[in-house]
Amino acid sequence: MSNTKVLPLLEPAAPESVAPCCPPLNERPLTAGEAERTARMFKALGDPVRLRLFSLVASHEGGEACVCDISDVGVSQPTVSHHLKKLKEAGLLTSERRGTWVYYRVEPSVLTAMGQLLAIVPAAA
Repeated sequence: MSNTKVLPLLEPAAPESVAPCCPPLNERPLTAGEAERTARMFKALGDPVRLRLFSLVASHEGGEACVCDISDVGVSQPTVSHHLKKLKEAGLLTSERRGTWVYYRVEPSVLTAMGQLLAIVPAAA
């Protein structure tokens, strides 16, 4: 008799239910915690190679990219791995190993959160 247990799968949150990390920058001053999270995200994107890798993953067909498809960014493979690790640590990417390859996806809430953070809120009349 098997001693395995079937676990239920969790449904991903709907994009409209994603809470941004912070309010738009012109709405109110950021709290210390919001500023810390936001700075970590922008610091990770502040490197041209990381920004390019993030863009390659975000724009890749199907919303995910194999590391084998995005490693031609003008640096060595170990450097690509380092930059992808930094993007993951900042919460910008997720990854999944399939056989010998790793596939990367933009964390679902990231683009929404960045867009809302940089949105302009009209001033009250």
